[in-house]
Amino acid sequence: MVRLLFWIALIAAAFWLWRKFKISQQSPSEPKLDDPLKMVRCAHCGVHLPNDRALQQGSQWYCSQAHLQQGPGQQD
Repeated sequence: MVRLLFWIALIAAAFWLWRKFKISQQSPSEPKLDDPLKMVRCAHCGVHLPNDRALQQGSQWYCSQAHLQQGPGQQD
């Protein structure tokens, strides 16, 4: 009877270790990327930058405080 319990415990431990090893060997799922930010164009120099880093005045976007103060540049 003791032998039977020993083998059952040994098989259960081996199965548990195998599953734990198998799970750790699986490649991790791809990290979820944040939602892309909207890109805006500076009304003065034309550089594109994420809207969370740009300054807005009315419907115009600017890349810096200096360009905001200078206003829109020449449009080609």
